[in-house]
Amino acid sequence: MDKDNANPTILNVSELPTRQGKKRAAAPSKDADAGLELDFVLRRPEYLSPPFCDLSWTSDDTESDDDFTIEPIDEQEIYDLISTISDPEHPLSLGQLAVVNLPDIHITPSPSAAADPDTLTRVLVKITPTITHCSLATVIGLGIRVRLEQALPPNYRVDVMIKEGTHSQDDQVNKQLADKERVAAALENATLKGVLDKMLETCT
Repeated sequence: MDKDNANPTILNVSELPTRQGKKRAAAPSKDADAGLELDFVLRRPEYLSPPFCDLSWTSDDTESDDDFTIEPIDEQEIYDLISTISDPEHPLSLGQLAVVNLPDIHITPSPSAAADPDTLTRVLVKITPTITHCSLATVIGLGIRVRLEQALPPNYRVDVMIKEGTHSQDDQVNKQLADKERVAAALENATLKGVLDKMLETCT
Protein backbone atom coordinates (compact mmCIF):
# COMPACT_ATOMS: atom_id res chain seq x y z
CA MET A 1 0.00 0.00 0.00
CA ASP A 2 1.33 3.42 -0.94
CA LYS A 3 1.94 5.80 1.92
CA ASP A 4 0.24 9.20 2.03
CA ASN A 5 3.60 10.82 2.74
CA ALA A 6 6.60 8.70 1.79
CA ASN A 7 9.14 11.30 2.95
CA PRO A 8 7.93 13.02 6.12
CA THR A 9 10.06 15.46 8.08
CA ILE A 10 11.58 13.60 11.05
CA LEU A 11 12.77 15.21 14.28
CA ASN A 12 15.62 13.74 16.29
CA VAL A 13 14.39 12.23 19.56
CA SER A 14 16.97 14.28 21.48
CA GLU A 15 15.34 17.47 20.14
CA LEU A 16 11.88 16.70 21.52
CA PRO A 17 10.73 18.62 24.62
CA THR A 18 10.89 16.48 27.75
CA ARG A 19 10.83 16.96 31.48
CA GLN A 20 13.58 14.34 31.81
CA GLY A 21 15.86 16.57 29.74
CA LYS A 22 15.25 19.45 32.11
CA LYS A 23 16.09 17.23 35.05
CA ARG A 24 19.31 16.13 33.42
CA ALA A 25 20.24 19.75 32.77
CA ALA A 26 19.69 20.56 36.43
CA ALA A 27 21.40 17.44 37.72
CA PRO A 28 24.20 17.97 40.25
CA SER A 29 27.77 17.93 39.04
CA LYS A 30 30.31 15.25 39.91
CA ASP A 31 31.67 17.54 42.61
CA ALA A 32 28.21 17.79 44.14
CA ASP A 33 27.82 14.00 43.96
CA ALA A 34 31.17 13.62 45.73
CA GLY A 35 29.92 15.97 48.43
CA LEU A 36 26.81 13.85 48.94
CA GLU A 37 28.91 10.68 49.19
CA LEU A 38 31.19 12.34 51.75
CA ASP A 39 28.12 13.50 53.65
CA PHE A 40 26.89 9.91 53.79
CA VAL A 41 30.26 8.62 55.04
CA LEU A 42 30.44 11.28 57.74
CA ARG A 43 26.87 10.80 58.90
CA ARG A 44 26.68 10.14 62.67
CA PRO A 45 26.39 6.42 63.49
CA GLU A 46 23.31 5.68 65.56
CA TYR A 47 25.13 3.34 67.96
CA LEU A 48 27.50 5.96 69.43
CA SER A 49 26.98 6.97 73.03
CA PRO A 50 28.31 9.99 74.99
CA PRO A 51 30.77 11.58 74.81
CA PHE A 52 31.26 10.56 71.17
CA CYS A 53 27.71 11.41 70.10
CA ASP A 54 28.32 15.04 71.09
CA LEU A 55 30.85 15.47 68.30
CA SER A 56 29.93 17.71 65.39
CA TRP A 57 28.69 15.59 62.51
CA THR A 58 27.34 16.44 59.09
CA SER A 59 23.57 17.01 59.03
CA ASP A 60 21.39 13.96 58.41
CA ASP A 61 19.03 16.10 56.37
CA THR A 62 20.32 15.16 52.93
CA GLU A 63 16.94 14.61 51.30
CA SER A 64 14.48 17.33 50.59
CA ASP A 65 10.73 17.00 51.06
CA ASP A 66 10.42 18.75 47.70
CA ASP A 67 11.23 15.42 46.02
CA PHE A 68 7.83 14.15 47.14
CA THR A 69 5.74 17.18 46.26
CA ILE A 70 2.67 16.30 44.19
CA GLU A 71 2.77 18.29 40.98
CA PRO A 72 -0.27 19.06 38.83
CA ILE A 73 -0.62 17.47 35.40
CA ASP A 74 0.69 20.03 32.94
CA GLU A 75 1.15 20.35 29.18
CA GLN A 76 4.58 18.69 29.29
CA GLU A 77 3.13 15.61 30.97
CA ILE A 78 0.38 15.41 28.35
CA TYR A 79 3.04 15.68 25.64
CA ASP A 80 5.08 12.92 27.28
CA LEU A 81 2.00 10.67 27.24
CA ILE A 82 1.21 11.11 23.55
CA SER A 83 4.52 11.89 21.83
CA THR A 84 5.60 8.23 21.97
CA ILE A 85 2.48 6.97 20.16
CA SER A 86 3.52 5.28 16.92
CA ASP A 87 2.37 6.73 13.63
CA PRO A 88 0.05 4.22 11.88
CA GLU A 89 1.91 4.68 8.60
CA HIS A 90 5.57 5.12 9.58
CA PRO A 91 7.76 3.32 12.17
CA LEU A 92 8.16 6.63 13.98
CA SER A 93 6.48 8.38 16.89
CA LEU A 94 4.01 11.26 16.65
CA GLY A 95 6.60 13.40 18.43
CA GLN A 96 9.31 12.60 15.88
CA LEU A 97 6.95 13.48 13.03
CA ALA A 98 5.85 16.70 14.80
CA VAL A 99 2.23 15.56 14.57
CA VAL A 100 1.97 16.52 18.23
CA ASN A 101 3.74 19.63 19.53
CA LEU A 102 4.01 21.04 23.04
CA PRO A 103 2.69 24.54 22.11
CA ASP A 104 -0.47 22.91 20.68
CA ILE A 105 -1.51 21.36 23.99
CA HIS A 106 -3.81 23.42 26.20
CA ILE A 107 -5.19 22.67 29.67
CA THR A 108 -8.19 24.58 31.09
CA PRO A 109 -8.12 25.68 33.85
CA SER A 110 -4.36 26.16 33.99
CA PRO A 111 -2.53 23.55 36.09
CA SER A 112 -2.15 24.48 39.75
CA ALA A 113 -0.97 22.47 42.75
CA ALA A 114 -3.75 24.06 44.81
CA ALA A 115 -6.51 23.09 42.38
CA ASP A 116 -9.39 20.89 43.56
CA PRO A 117 -8.68 17.35 42.28
CA ASP A 118 -12.38 17.00 41.40
CA THR A 119 -12.45 20.10 39.21
CA LEU A 120 -13.47 19.36 35.64
CA THR A 121 -10.36 19.91 33.52
CA ARG A 122 -10.28 20.13 29.73
CA VAL A 123 -7.29 18.99 27.72
CA LEU A 124 -7.20 20.21 24.11
CA VAL A 125 -4.67 18.69 21.74
CA LYS A 126 -4.29 20.12 18.25
CA ILE A 127 -2.56 17.77 15.84
CA THR A 128 -0.62 18.61 12.69
CA PRO A 129 -0.82 15.94 9.96
CA THR A 130 2.38 15.42 7.97
CA ILE A 131 0.49 16.31 4.78
CA THR A 132 -2.74 18.23 4.14
CA HIS A 133 -4.57 15.24 2.63
CA CYS A 134 -3.57 12.68 5.28
CA SER A 135 -6.15 9.89 5.22
CA LEU A 136 -5.19 8.68 8.71
CA ALA A 137 -5.75 11.94 10.58
CA THR A 138 -8.91 10.59 12.24
CA VAL A 139 -7.13 7.39 13.32
CA ILE A 140 -4.28 9.42 14.82
CA GLY A 141 -6.77 11.61 16.66
CA LEU A 142 -8.53 8.52 18.04
CA GLY A 143 -5.21 7.09 19.18
CA ILE A 144 -4.41 10.26 21.12
CA ARG A 145 -7.88 10.34 22.66
CA VAL A 146 -7.67 6.68 23.75
CA ARG A 147 -4.20 7.15 25.22
CA LEU A 148 -5.19 10.19 27.28
CA GLU A 149 -8.53 8.79 28.44
CA GLN A 150 -6.72 5.67 29.69
CA ALA A 151 -3.97 7.62 31.46
CA LEU A 152 -5.70 10.69 32.93
CA PRO A 153 -7.95 10.91 36.02
CA PRO A 154 -11.72 10.72 35.41
CA ASN A 155 -12.23 14.48 35.91
CA TYR A 156 -10.26 15.20 32.71
CA ARG A 157 -12.11 15.75 29.43
CA VAL A 158 -10.09 15.20 26.27
CA ASP A 159 -10.65 17.04 22.99
CA VAL A 160 -8.53 16.32 19.93
CA MET A 161 -8.75 18.38 16.76
CA ILE A 162 -6.81 19.20 13.61
CA LYS A 163 -4.78 22.38 13.84
CA GLU A 164 -6.24 25.12 11.69
CA GLY A 165 -5.01 25.14 8.09
CA THR A 166 -3.05 21.87 8.28
CA HIS A 167 -5.58 19.55 6.61
CA SER A 168 -7.77 19.96 3.55
CA GLN A 169 -10.77 18.43 5.38
CA ASP A 170 -10.13 19.65 8.90
CA ASP A 171 -13.79 20.53 9.55
CA GLN A 172 -14.94 17.03 8.61
CA VAL A 173 -12.21 15.31 10.67
CA ASN A 174 -12.90 17.55 13.68
CA LYS A 175 -16.62 16.69 13.54
CA GLN A 176 -15.76 12.99 13.54
CA LEU A 177 -13.39 13.35 16.49
CA ALA A 178 -15.93 15.42 18.45
CA ASP A 179 -18.83 13.01 17.85
CA LYS A 180 -18.77 10.82 20.99
CA GLU A 181 -21.19 8.25 19.58
CA ARG A 182 -19.17 7.88 16.38
CA VAL A 183 -15.96 7.58 18.39
CA ALA A 184 -17.50 4.91 20.63
CA ALA A 185 -18.74 2.96 17.58
CA ALA A 186 -15.34 3.25 15.90
CA LEU A 187 -13.59 1.83 18.95
CA GLU A 188 -15.78 -1.28 18.74
CA ASN A 189 -14.45 -2.00 15.26
CA ALA A 190 -12.00 -4.91 15.64
CA THR A 191 -9.77 -3.83 12.75
CA LEU A 192 -9.49 -0.24 13.97
CA LYS A 193 -8.92 -1.39 17.54
CA GLY A 194 -6.04 -3.53 16.28
CA VAL A 195 -4.49 -0.49 14.59
CA LEU A 196 -4.87 1.61 17.74
CA ASP A 197 -3.41 -1.12 19.96
CA LYS A 198 -0.37 -1.28 17.65
CA MET A 199 0.03 2.50 17.82
CA LEU A 200 -0.05 2.48 21.62
CA GLU A 201 2.44 -0.38 22.03
CA THR A 202 5.33 2.09 22.05
CA CYS A 203 3.90 4.31 24.78
CA THR A 204 6.06 4.54 27.89
